[in-house]
Amino acid sequence: MKDRVYIGDLKEHTGSQVSICGWVDVRRDQGKMVFFDFKDMTGVVQGVVLPKSPAMDVAKDVRQQYAVQVSGLVNARPEKNVQADKQNGDIELQIEAIEILNASEPVPFDISSDTAGVGEEVRLKYRYLDLRSDRMQKNMRMRSAFVQKVREFLFKNKFIEIETPILTESTPEGSRDFVVPSRLHPGHFYALPQSPQQYKQLLMVGGFERYFQIARCVRDEDLRADRGFEHSQVDIEMSFVEQEDVMNMIERMITETVESLGFEIKEKPFPRFTYQEAMEKFGADKFDLRTEEEKARGVLAYAWVYKFPFFEKTDEGGWTFTHNPFSMPIKEHVEKLLNKEDIANILTTQYDLVCNGFETGGGSIRAHRPEILRATYEVMGYSPEETETSVGHMLEAFKYGAPPHGGIALGIERNVMNLTGESYLREVQAFPMTRGGQTAVMKAPKPLVDKQLKELGIATKKESDK
Repeated sequence: MKDRVYIGDLKEHTGSQVSICGWVDVRRDQGKMVFFDFKDMTGVVQGVVLPKSPAMDVAKDVRQQYAVQVSGLVNARPEKNVQADKQNGDIELQIEAIEILNASEPVPFDISSDTAGVGEEVRLKYRYLDLRSDRMQKNMRMRSAFVQKVREFLFKNKFIEIETPILTESTPEGSRDFVVPSRLHPGHFYALPQSPQQYKQLLMVGGFERYFQIARCVRDEDLRADRGFEHSQVDIEMSFVEQEDVMNMIERMITETVESLGFEIKEKPFPRFTYQEAMEKFGADKFDLRTEEEKARGVLAYAWVYKFPFFEKTDEGGWTFTHNPFSMPIKEHVEKLLNKEDIANILTTQYDLVCNGFETGGGSIRAHRPEILRATYEVMGYSPEETETSVGHMLEAFKYGAPPHGGIALGIERNVMNLTGESYLREVQAFPMTRGGQTAVMKAPKPLVDKQLKELGIATKKESDK
């Protein structure tokens, strides 16, 4: 709107006529006068329609959550009326005109207060209203600020941001894939990426040396408070590095980022525990190092866990990886892997970043020599042909001067949960899934129409046919 002033800037205009736009957060009709709290993305201000104001006729019709444009005079409040604990508590807008930009029906739940107690189904059906609440606005803005600070640090340290494909190849490792049928290749499927793992390693072969992206990742996992089908991560990879180089870089990034946002870190440098030490001391590889008093203050207690077992037994008695198959063993265990000896005791260069009881990031130094990756797949019971089918493109790429490299992925939601004090992933995502795997606002998953199925060459079974 022309000449609009944001509510957060109103103090600079004390004594002047202004025009603001936003929503009616609170309405209080006191007969001769009508009071409003108006809200935009920058804050809240109280406005008053005086008895003889030309705005009174419109004010009588305005209700909560109407979108409005308001013109008036910014007045300083008398000292006795100052509300020091409120934003703009020392000014008030004397309203002279109100234009209703769009009316609102009565909202299905109160969004002028904390919506945490509202049922999930209703909150997510009307997520666009839930997002207007103060807490959700704060959470989403904290998420944005965290990502911005991370980006600033990485650009300052010679990293380049590169996007990798969303449609990729399905692989049997890791979690279940979400698959996408191909119309041009009937009977064939793409997979949505569980992570950019292989692409970022190929970027290292491509000579970029320092890469990152804010990556969307999709995994068909069982849902829980801190895990959904979709998540975002700060995905980072570096060439010509050892484990210490990556851990030190990420520690600097996290420290600079969260301290610039006003948070306190319990201990610097971050404490380090081997996987064995963590299990002996805490009984888990993620733990909370804070005291009760530090929890109340919102202190952040970071720690590293490293030297994880590379392999673990499957239910069938074979071997599988503990984190991912692309990791490098620690130097003294490389020969064990190549010879497939003492498999249970081979340690990997995996490192996890833990904070306040959550695993907030994980990475490793990667295998960059074909024989190491091939040996990992042999330990897992793959034949040479199966290994070629699964990661032959990686083995081929590693033949062309692949540099030593390693990296990490930091979960944005889990990091922001720690910053905001939230306990559920859905509180720091704009449009999360329900516990049952349904989308917010929109109605997915749902059946495709027959025309779509025919185009894709897909036939589905009815429930009665199963």
